[in-house]
Amino acid sequence: MAPTILDYADLATAKGKDLGYSEYRVVTQDQVNTFADATDDHQWIHTDPEKAKEGPFGGPIAHGYLTLSLQIAFWTELFDVTGVKTKVNYGLEKVRFPSPVPVGAKIRMKAEIADVEEVKGGYQIAVDQVVEVEGGTKPAVVSRGLYRFYA
Repeated sequence: MAPTILDYADLATAKGKDLGYSEYRVVTQDQVNTFADATDDHQWIHTDPEKAKEGPFGGPIAHGYLTLSLQIAFWTELFDVTGVKTKVNYGLEKVRFPSPVPVGAKIRMKAEIADVEEVKGGYQIAVDQVVEVEGGTKPAVVSRGLYRFYA
């Protein structure tokens, strides 16, 4: 799927724009281990596949914050703005992790622009983002991302 591309001049009217779905990507044990090293979070439910088989999830799971961080990669597949000098990931609101992501699962993100507001020198958009696990019944991550664009 091609990303939605808007010109800066069109951001003011983007509220309610459905950005669709990203492509699926597989969460690997190597990603989980690298994230564990980067964050110093080596809990066995993430990094010990053998022990995790006997744990509450039947195998290793991705860190919630790893799944959350993948929203940036998904975001670039879904949306871009032309005619800007600077793009800023401003933050997140209302982050939840309703279900785990098993290692080896395929995940993707759906996004919709929930709000647009003017900020000094630019626009801020609030984007409702939902990361889904293929075949899952509940989302893995639900959040509202805040992004700023300056002309």
